[in-house]
Amino acid sequence: MNTNDSPPVQLIGTRIAETARRWRQLLDERSRDTGLSQARWLVLLHLSRLGDGISQTSLAQSIGIEGASLVRLLDDLESRNLVERRIDPQDRRAKHLLLTSAGRLALNDVDAIAATVRQDLLLGLDEQAIAHLLAMLDQILANAARLTRKPCNPDDLEEKTP
Repeated sequence: MNTNDSPPVQLIGTRIAETARRWRQLLDERSRDTGLSQARWLVLLHLSRLGDGISQTSLAQSIGIEGASLVRLLDDLESRNLVERRIDPQDRRAKHLLLTSAGRLALNDVDAIAATVRQDLLLGLDEQAIAHLLAMLDQILANAARLTRKPCNPDDLEEKTP
């Protein structure tokens, strides 16, 4: 069936997925010179939003990845002096994370690139259209949260690009 013949409601899921894929692809292309992959800048972004001192476990949950995957990313980011791990004095097995000055600068670079990507992709949409789009996406996310029994706070799901 040609997508031009499909009722609009049948196109929503694939359109959202394709939009997200292309948005990430463009951000990855433009941020290539920073040396940070999406996985790496997502760690920096979440750490920045959650604040210094967060545990590795909490950060992994926030990003939505397994702890072992996060450890590999943190090893790399720590070797680049972008994050620092500190042992919890109360529990030597636990580590708390801090974003270094270099990490903040790197995140600022990606943030500037993301702002340009956002501006380029939202060209032709005024503030009212953007607010309406966000409201519709928030409703879809709330429905998904209800159906999966996973609480969803749209403020926590703000664009995962800096």
